[in-house]
Amino acid sequence: MDEQADRDVNRELRARFDDLYGQYQQLRSGLDTLQARLAALRVTRRSADGQVTATVGAQGQLIEVELTSAIYRDRDAGALGRKITETIRTAATAAADATRDLVAESMPAGSGTVDFLKTGDYAALLGRADAALDKGEAKP
Repeated sequence: MDEQADRDVNRELRARFDDLYGQYQQLRSGLDTLQARLAALRVTRRSADGQVTATVGAQGQLIEVELTSAIYRDRDAGALGRKITETIRTAATAAADATRDLVAESMPAGSGTVDFLKTGDYAALLGRADAALDKGEAKP
């Protein structure tokens, strides 16, 4: 390889590094804000009849359950248990959606993180890196 080719390769590598480093800096600067927003996230859902209210955090963790006195009219403990469970499940699903939206605002397009949060597929986290490696291997 001649000296000019070495310079061109070095220039390309430096440009690629600068691009990746810029993406990293952008991502890193938003992570503190994202962490604070996720810590403060609360999602509340109420059962259809209004007797049960559940509040959960960003990870779907239960924070509070409120029951109205109307629950004592119907003494079916099984039905009440199912109603509480369903209300919490609905709140947790909404929290997962809200968390995914907050993360999507902070992540670079195509990072795979949002896809991972949607699907739980770990391959989504590595998809961009895999694609970059495949491109690198395809070069002579």
